[in-house]
Amino acid sequence: MASFLEPPRLRIGEDSEEERRATWLELFYDLVFVVAVSQLAHYLHDHVSLSGVLGFVALFIPVWWSWIGSTFYANRFDSDDVTHRVLTAVQMLAIAALAVNVHHGLGETCTGFALSYALGRAVLVIEYIRAGQHIPTARPLTTRYATGFGIAAILWTISAFLPSPWRFVFWALGLIIDFATPLSARKLMLELPPHSSHLPERFGLFTIIVLGEAIVAVVDGVSEQKWDVSTVIGAVFGLCIAFSLWWVYFDNLGGTPIQRTRTEGRIAIFNIWLYTHLPLVIGIAATGVAVELVLLSESAIALPDAVRWLLCGSVALCYLTLGILHRIGVIRYCKIRAKFRIGAALLILAIAIFGKGLLPVAVIGLVAVVSAVQVVQDLSQSRPTTRLVDPEI
Repeated sequence: MASFLEPPRLRIGEDSEEERRATWLELFYDLVFVVAVSQLAHYLHDHVSLSGVLGFVALFIPVWWSWIGSTFYANRFDSDDVTHRVLTAVQMLAIAALAVNVHHGLGETCTGFALSYALGRAVLVIEYIRAGQHIPTARPLTTRYATGFGIAAILWTISAFLPSPWRFVFWALGLIIDFATPLSARKLMLELPPHSSHLPERFGLFTIIVLGEAIVAVVDGVSEQKWDVSTVIGAVFGLCIAFSLWWVYFDNLGGTPIQRTRTEGRIAIFNIWLYTHLPLVIGIAATGVAVELVLLSESAIALPDAVRWLLCGSVALCYLTLGILHRIGVIRYCKIRAKFRIGAALLILAIAIFGKGLLPVAVIGLVAVVSAVQVVQDLSQSRPTTRLVDPEI
């Protein structure tokens, strides 16, 4: 049971580097993001166009950054007391409100979306101020974060009362300040680097959330169609794509960027690891939507151009991102795997360009084959003696 009042404590450092797992509260907190990602997927499902994709990205970023903010706070200062639980509950309410306002978040419900995001940031500011009061050594970092995130929250609040397009200008300014705040605290982050085992697990859990949308997409797509050979084969291919993305991500996941931050002071590597996860999870979430749309398409008619580009573009984005992470050593450093990931992205883009006129099962099948090759390559290259960081591979 939680203590009634327990001040935040520093959860990093030599004395706190034992293996850490996500707490029950963190796992419960993630549930509201399952709903938010689902609503974002529904938005994209109803807006399959270039403008729809851009709108999806614009709405996805605040949701993802809300999760990032609370995750990094808990990584450093988590405490299981009543105050923290209540503040977490308020944050969950804010994210739920974000999810409710997603469908028309760029239109008639943009005011609710902006105020919901601002509320979540305001709660995070309160938590950082509280941590700074109880942990003097962390006060420079908590003050920097509270100031930056507080300014961003004010800009988002002001945007709720401005007409378009000014409201979106204030959204952009708020997000720029939000993203720039950690980047501007390089020295302070080196003094208080994140926990090396807890953070990769938390990122993996969010990746599982967006991968879950791909599984839901397959089930929804099949359930709304008449069962025939083409539908079943397409569903198998959809699951193959999701499983392949899971395989190549989690088989290479680890705390390397955090460890390098601690031992080498390479904060740039850590920031690349952090921010590159954004296009990765966007690509995975969009892939789930695209798979469902493929399964809902007429099996005997060529796949619509918009759906073909959404599927191929989303999966290609995932592999391109993974290739970049491999190449610079943010996840498992491996030149061969980086080449295969980037090569897969180019092949899938070629399917989008030259696949006009192909049936839905053919398009998703080709993408699934390219994805499966990534798994086969990893298996063929893996050896019991292979090291996680080897400049020769």
